[in-house]
Amino acid sequence: MTEQMWWRGAVIYQIYPRSFYDANQDGIGDIPGIIAKLDYIASLGVDAIWVSPFFKSPMKDFGYDISDYRDIDPLFGCLADFDELIEKAHAKGIKIMIDQVLSHTSDQHAWFLESREDKTNDKADWYVWADAKADGTPPNNWLSIFGGVAWTWEPRRQQYYLHNFLTSQPDLNFHNPRVQKAVLDNIEFWLKRGVDGFRLDAVNFCFHDAQLRDNPSKPKELRTSIGFDEKNPYAYQYHYYNNTQDENLGFMEDIRALLNKYPGSVALGEISSEDSLKTMAEYTQGNKRLHMGYSFDLLTDDFSASYIRQVVQSLESRVSDGWPCWSISNHDVQRVATRWGKKYGAENNTDLAKMLYALISSLRGSVCTYQGEELGLTEADIAYEDLQDPYGITFWPQFKGRDGCRTPHPWHSDAENAGFSGAKPWLPVPSEHHAKAVDVQEGNTQSVLNSFRQFSEWRKSHPAILWGEIEFIDTAEPILAFKRDYQGSTMLAVFNLSNELTKVELAELNNEQLVAQNDHPLLCATNHGNTLVMPAFSCYYAKL
Repeated sequence: MTEQMWWRGAVIYQIYPRSFYDANQDGIGDIPGIIAKLDYIASLGVDAIWVSPFFKSPMKDFGYDISDYRDIDPLFGCLADFDELIEKAHAKGIKIMIDQVLSHTSDQHAWFLESREDKTNDKADWYVWADAKADGTPPNNWLSIFGGVAWTWEPRRQQYYLHNFLTSQPDLNFHNPRVQKAVLDNIEFWLKRGVDGFRLDAVNFCFHDAQLRDNPSKPKELRTSIGFDEKNPYAYQYHYYNNTQDENLGFMEDIRALLNKYPGSVALGEISSEDSLKTMAEYTQGNKRLHMGYSFDLLTDDFSASYIRQVVQSLESRVSDGWPCWSISNHDVQRVATRWGKKYGAENNTDLAKMLYALISSLRGSVCTYQGEELGLTEADIAYEDLQDPYGITFWPQFKGRDGCRTPHPWHSDAENAGFSGAKPWLPVPSEHHAKAVDVQEGNTQSVLNSFRQFSEWRKSHPAILWGEIEFIDTAEPILAFKRDYQGSTMLAVFNLSNELTKVELAELNNEQLVAQNDHPLLCATNHGNTLVMPAFSCYYAKL
């Protein structure tokens, strides 16, 4: 068997540190809290942890606005805590990946504080500055993802600065080679501390169009094409010029060249563009750019076999030698149990939660799974007065923001705040999550948690699932079926994406050798000749 790089086929467990476990009992999760739960993480059978930002920050966007890329915010601990996390995770065979927010900083970063003072200082061109139009309005029509114009006036310079996100997140000017070097130096700082890889936030936003050309308007019928809708004016434009510029590809190659100096390190890019799958293919092409990319294409509301197949096949047709990383959940979108479960009123259906992890883990590529998905957590309904997310506060009540997927991890059903913290947590723990707490599920052999663990281990023993090519089989809704083939070993995988018993005929069953029922933990279909009888939210695996 060909030896594979650790990240190919890996399951990466995303931890949102504010909400994982609070070791110092101040209501906010921290790095010592992650260390305290490493045995639990190891029990999940995952290969790596991706830790969301813990750097020094004013926390206007909860860590994605960084004021010091080389230090830990005191809310989360200190550098010694991080070094301990690296050491203890590695001792358990767990890799550590961390966020790098490259395209923008906090407006409290030392670079910006200097840059904004005048047009002649040493950092004057480290950010995207532009003169006003003759009538004083911004230099072009670019919009911010978080609502409104993407330009803010700075009276010290008498110029506008660009921010694709919050006004407190000014965009760096990557057309400046000194900026590129400084960013690469920050990445290397963490490589020297022993991290195994990076999740690169909004990585296609590094470069902007140097000519500052206006984005064209988008027809009404296409305003949901990149995950936004008419609640947000950002959906009204094609974002051709404020991100995803050709120059970015060269910088991806510079990142890869740096990582190549640290064997085994890996870069995973988060990509959101007008054609995210095309960009994902470009950014992972060959062995010179990012190792992996993931997009928002499976982070939508569309839960159907045809849509999932279309997304995967579209990427496969473009990606050639690149390697995808699939995700159906993260800290920015509604929890998948709610987002996809609501189609059938099945948000709390444990078989759905089990099947979804098996499905995403059976596609060709690596997997990012988000804390709480292994418990089948649903989206929390947060009262307006408890909201923390500026995105949700701006667009309330049509869009309630991202707090509903960021609530604290429930550890003990009977404990205050479900055992997350003895202090009032930064977000409330929903009462319905107590019943899904870790201690409740630990003792139930049929729980989502134990299914997650068992499937993770089962998957590792099947190279075709980990590394094989993928070929879809024509089936009608709600059945998704495909084959995975690796070095002459072929596995059939079939999924019923509905809440009703469904029968499906497959010619491939003529040659199947059923994977024993006790060989993996999920609710399985039964075959009668060429016909599979599939209970609601069930799956079926067979060696061909």
